[in-house]
Amino acid sequence: MTLLSEAVARYHRILEELAASGTPWTEELREQLRRRGLEGNGGVSPVLRPHFLTRRQYDNLVSSAEALSRAILRVREMALADPQILARLALLPGERMLVSIDPGYSTPAVASVLEAVVANGHLHLSSPRADLPRGAVLSDVLAEVFLESAPMKQFRKRYKVARPPGAKPLVASLLKAWKDFGGKGKPSVGILDFPAPQGSGETPEDALLVQLLRSQGLEAQRLWPDELEYSGGVLRRGDFRIDLILRGVKAQDLLMRYDLSHPLLRACQQRRVCLVNSFRAEVLRKRALLALLTDESVTGSFPADERKAIRNTIPETRVVAQGKTTWQGETVDLVEFILKNRARLVLRPNEDTSELHSTDGASVDDATWERALRTALRFPYVVQERVEAPPSSFPLDYFGELTYRDMTADVSPHFFLGKVHGFSVRLSPPGGGFSSAAGLAPALILEAR
Repeated sequence: MTLLSEAVARYHRILEELAASGTPWTEELREQLRRRGLEGNGGVSPVLRPHFLTRRQYDNLVSSAEALSRAILRVREMALADPQILARLALLPGERMLVSIDPGYSTPAVASVLEAVVANGHLHLSSPRADLPRGAVLSDVLAEVFLESAPMKQFRKRYKVARPPGAKPLVASLLKAWKDFGGKGKPSVGILDFPAPQGSGETPEDALLVQLLRSQGLEAQRLWPDELEYSGGVLRRGDFRIDLILRGVKAQDLLMRYDLSHPLLRACQQRRVCLVNSFRAEVLRKRALLALLTDESVTGSFPADERKAIRNTIPETRVVAQGKTTWQGETVDLVEFILKNRARLVLRPNEDTSELHSTDGASVDDATWERALRTALRFPYVVQERVEAPPSSFPLDYFGELTYRDMTADVSPHFFLGKVHGFSVRLSPPGGGFSSAAGLAPALILEAR
């Protein structure tokens, strides 16, 4: 058995022994989560085991992800300098206008994440994201709670377990961007997002982020776009003056709801607010970026470590369009190739939206695949080589009974100023769909004693 499989089996035996003895540790766990506003929250998975990466897996994750990040930023710079390359990213006209706004600092992505799976010890990237590092603060709290739980105390007698680096580097990243922007002193920070849909409940992520920023001596408030006002060169919400915006709102969503006279956009155009991440980071959100990265004509001159990271981590990706292209060195008619190779391909929208969805060719019949391809030809889509995400068995407390369910773990390394500082893990049912066990899981680094 490998270190990881042996450790997981050991942890499950501990759970079963505790369940047989009637130890009320799950009630204690729920109470600790409740105190932090996490128990019963839809954004957190109710699993009873952390997702482990071995120290070797984590070190490989950091090395591969940072090399890949350098390549991504290199392509981003090429796109901003070359209109032909920028056009291949399929940005909306409004997005192209926002990308042209000088953010006032040089760092393209102060904070970002990669969506990936770790299979057979290798990282496989499905999408970059220029979002806030969602999960960084929550993962830190979950790891803290689980490390003090009864099964983990027994588990740690045999295994060494470490928390991944938490979200504190985010604060240093914000202050670096603020200083480069020309800011003086400590900025007042607004965390900008849309309100949760009615009835869905708020996740605690932003509230925990506010707590983190305030613990580091920064004024911080959560904000909605409708609340912003801009006059006299000052962006504010009521009496709260805003120096720096930590953006959780996608440019596409902002443009769908507001015009270019929105207070945030005017403040950015006049460089009166420091926006993190800047709108230029929208380039990093498009899956068409992966098509550029897997195009040798674009990346053939990149450093060897970056080309290796691309080969090892990014599945072959092309923007869906009529015409010929190369696929793994072979020239193919892309539409014909997609139709004939359904079982090995996935169609994904260029950017995640509520209207457009991914289709896994291995999970649908020919007729459904053809319909999905017609959609992909009408809207910006990419086609990717399918990467098998192996499910793992996770324990659940199901109405007081210990049970197990197979789930897929998506690993998201957190980037601050281009360096990986920890990771978070989200669980989902194999093949997609709904599961009450889906959500953020605790993430820990495992070593032998």
